[in-house]
Amino acid sequence: MADDTRFAGRVAVVTGGAAGIGLAVARRIVAEGGRVAIWDRDPAAIEAARGTLGPEAVGIALDVADWPEVDAAAHATAERLGSIDVLVASAGITGPNTTTWTYPVEEWRRVVAVNLDGVFHCDKAVVPFMLEKGYGRIVNIASIAGKEGNPNAPAYSASKAGVIGLTKSLGKELAKTGVTVNCVTPAAVRTAIFEQMSQAHIDFMLSKIPMGRFGAIEEVAALICWLASEECSFTTGGVFDVSGGRATY
Repeated sequence: MADDTRFAGRVAVVTGGAAGIGLAVARRIVAEGGRVAIWDRDPAAIEAARGTLGPEAVGIALDVADWPEVDAAAHATAERLGSIDVLVASAGITGPNTTTWTYPVEEWRRVVAVNLDGVFHCDKAVVPFMLEKGYGRIVNIASIAGKEGNPNAPAYSASKAGVIGLTKSLGKELAKTGVTVNCVTPAAVRTAIFEQMSQAHIDFMLSKIPMGRFGAIEEVAALICWLASEECSFTTGGVFDVSGGRATY
């Protein structure tokens, strides 16, 4: 159940926040008293999202794979909103569904640049602001594919495994600072990202979920928002399953 004061006085950055899981997280943070900076690469989608979020949201168009753009966005956010207390790194792409040996090299690089380099860039950019305050919550969005490795999705699986490793490393580095770092590993959730996948791959993912259904965006957002809150104070470097029972480790 939502708590309309849980994020009172807090400023959150949500990457990929103009749609899907990111937008659901942004909505909940605003509903629970926070202010949000949506970082997304689609200016039109940002404006549409801001229209639903109201005056507590600002938007910055950027490519998370571009470090100078991310660094500039972090400074702009802190200047406009006063601080950065929370990062939810949700931006990601799937890439094509094909075998490793037929995978286009440029597509591999593109997926890794967004999904792994992009998370690194965003984490790197916000940590100094959090250290200055002695408080922060970072939630990186990985995937069940990062635990198990999905066939015909080698770049996606590898990039998400990298996010898990990055989360563990950064969480330990910041363990005594008041800044926690955790990640979430969803199984398939029906969002616009499905448009990037083949139907055969979608069917495969559903077949692996013991509950026999895809996750709901709101279910994932609820877990993310707890990890992003003050309540999550003794957990860092953690990997949280939200996969309908697919991988509970």
